[in-house]
Amino acid sequence: MKKIVLVLLTVAASAGTASAQVEIGVKLSPSLTNLRAESPSSLSFQNEKSKLTIGGGLIVDYFFGQNYAFSTGIQLVGKGGTISYLDPINARRYEQKIGMQYLEVPVSVKLFTNDITTDTKLYFQLGGTLGGAIAARVDGNKRYISPTTGDETKALDHIITPEIAALLGFGVEYQLGQSTKVLAGLSYHRGLLNVDKYFEDARKFSDVSLKNSEFALDLGLKF
Repeated sequence: MKKIVLVLLTVAASAGTASAQVEIGVKLSPSLTNLRAESPSSLSFQNEKSKLTIGGGLIVDYFFGQNYAFSTGIQLVGKGGTISYLDPINARRYEQKIGMQYLEVPVSVKLFTNDITTDTKLYFQLGGTLGGAIAARVDGNKRYISPTTGDETKALDHIITPEIAALLGFGVEYQLGQSTKVLAGLSYHRGLLNVDKYFEDARKFSDVSLKNSEFALDLGLKF
């Protein structure tokens, strides 16, 4: 009986220690995004304009050392931009303003410095994000009519759903109280996958690639 009680006390103590190592919060991230376009010279795909978006979500930092944490959570983010291309049907240049919404899960490591001033630390974040497209618009609409073929398609059907991006960031974290912290930082998200399937499937353009890039201002509060 004593052994059972001892085991239960040990488990409870371990659970208490583990829970003290987890920090949960929320963040808001205004972002500047664009699409990196690649294609054969005959199609001349180009990035024309960036897109201002806003996202946010839940932060979960699990500390496995005093200054090291596995950082994850879930976030809703906007991505996209304006691209242009040369249509081989009539040799005219057209633009598309593409907007996408993704639900993402960060998978990263945060490295914290010791206090640089009272209750203030710097952090560096390295890892990636895994996500999927849940909504899209082309030229502000959920449906798109091709100016050359007249075919109508759903904007979300233009997008390949899975998204994987590399993540690099840094910032500052300030402790307000015993468990309350505020943070501000900058992060860069570089998409690794081609997100377009419209030009390849519907228009039969070969070797066209559109990849996301995002610069974000991360503002957060931990409880």
